[in-house]
Amino acid sequence: QSNLFQKQSIERRRIEEKQSEMGILMMIMGLLVILVSLCSALLRWNQMRYTKNGLPPGTMGWPIFGETTEFLKQGPNFMRNQRLRYGSFFKSHLLGCPTLVSMDSEINRYILKNESKGLVPGYPQSMLDILGTCNMAAVHGSSHRLMRGSLLSLISSTMMRDHILPKVDHFMRSYLSQWNELENIDIQDKTKHMAFLSSLTQIAGDLKKPLVEEFKNAFFKLVVGTLSVPIDLPGTNYRCGIQARKNIDRLLRELMQERRDSGETFTDMLGYLMKKED
Repeated sequence: QSNLFQKQSIERRRIEEKQSEMGILMMIMGLLVILVSLCSALLRWNQMRYTKNGLPPGTMGWPIFGETTEFLKQGPNFMRNQRLRYGSFFKSHLLGCPTLVSMDSEINRYILKNESKGLVPGYPQSMLDILGTCNMAAVHGSSHRLMRGSLLSLISSTMMRDHILPKVDHFMRSYLSQWNELENIDIQDKTKHMAFLSSLTQIAGDLKKPLVEEFKNAFFKLVVGTLSVPIDLPGTNYRCGIQARKNIDRLLRELMQERRDSGETFTDMLGYLMKKED
C-alpha cells in the first residue's frame, strides 16, 4: 500500500507539472497573439491616419519611427523597392516625419522652379534641429539665393584655379602616398576620411592633429545625428548629434579667437570670411 501511495503521489506530481507547463505555454501564446494583434492594429492605424485624398500611394510603417529602420538599413534598395511597388512618387514616414518621396525628374524640376508658389523641398526634422533653421538647405527664396551667392563667391573660378585646386591636389597626393604602407585598405572608410580632411583643410588650413581629431569625431557624430529619429534622450544619435554641433561651434569660436589674437592673415575660407566680417 505504501508503494502504491508513492506511485500515485509521483504520478499526481507529474500531472501537475505538465499542467503547469501547459498553462505557461498557453499564457505565452496568448501574449504573442495579443502582441501581434496590437502591432497589426498600430500599423493599420498609422496607415489610415495618412490615407487622404490627393496623397500618393505608399506605406507609413510604425508610429513615430515609420520606415526609418528599413530606410537606414537598406539605403538605395529601400527606395528602389518602394519605386517598384508604388511608382516614382510615393509617401512614407522617414526620420520621424511624414514624407513624400519624388524620384521623378519632371516633378523634381517643377518643385524646384516653383518655390515662390509654396512648393519647397523638405529635410528631416533631425537635420533642421541639428544644423539649424538658418542653414542653406533649410532656407528658401531670396534668403537661399543670398546665402548661395555668398558661398559661390568663396569658390569662384579664380579662387578655384589659384587656391583651392592646388591645395586639393597637394593634399590628395600626400594622403594617397600614405596608403603604400598599408596592407589592407578599407576604400569606403578611407575615402570618407579623405573627403572630410580635404574639406577641413580648405576651410581652416593646416590644423594641429589633436584639433583635427576633435573636428572629425564631432563631424561624424553630427552626420549620424542628422539621419536619426528626432528623439531627444541620453545616448540617442539625435542627442549626440546636437552635442556634436555644439562642440563644432565651440571649436570654431576658439579657432577664430586664436586667429584674431595672433593678428596673422590666413588665405583659407575661414580667413576670407573673417576678413569680410571685419
